[in-house]
Amino acid sequence: MVETVHELRPKAAESEKITINLGFVDLGHIDLLVAEGFYSNRTDFIRTAIRNQIERHGDAVRQSVARKAVDLGLRHYTRQDLEAARDAGTPLHIQVLGLASIATDVTPELARAAIASVSVLGALHASPAVKAALADRAR
Repeated sequence: MVETVHELRPKAAESEKITINLGFVDLGHIDLLVAEGFYSNRTDFIRTAIRNQIERHGDAVRQSVARKAVDLGLRHYTRQDLEAARDAGTPLHIQVLGLASIATDVTPELARAAIASVSVLGALHASPAVKAALADRAR
C-alpha cells in the first residue's frame, strides 16, 4: 500500500544564505585562523564574527526594537490573521526583526486588503505573488 504524505505547513528555513566579498588579505587571515584550529572552517569564523558584533551592539538593538515596536524573532501570519484584520478594518503594519512569513494560502488580494505596510529586517517568506502585491508597501 502506497501512502501519500502531505506537508501541512512547510518547514521554514532556519537560515538565509548570503554572499560576501572579502579582500585577499582578510581571506588569508581567516584561512590562517582555520588552519591553526581556532575555527573549524571559514563559515564558522564568519558566523562567530557576526554574533560577536551583534552582541557588542546588543544594547542599541534592544533599545531600537523597544522604540520601534518591532516583533523580534519569527512571526507567522495565517490566512485567518489577515482575514480578521481585513474584516475589522484595521490593516496590519508588519514590523519584524528576524523572519516574517505569510501563509501559502494567502491570496495577493487578501494581502493587499489586510496589510498596510511591511518592514522586515531579516527575511520575508511569502509566495512570489503576495510579495509582488505588497511591493509598494515594503519599507
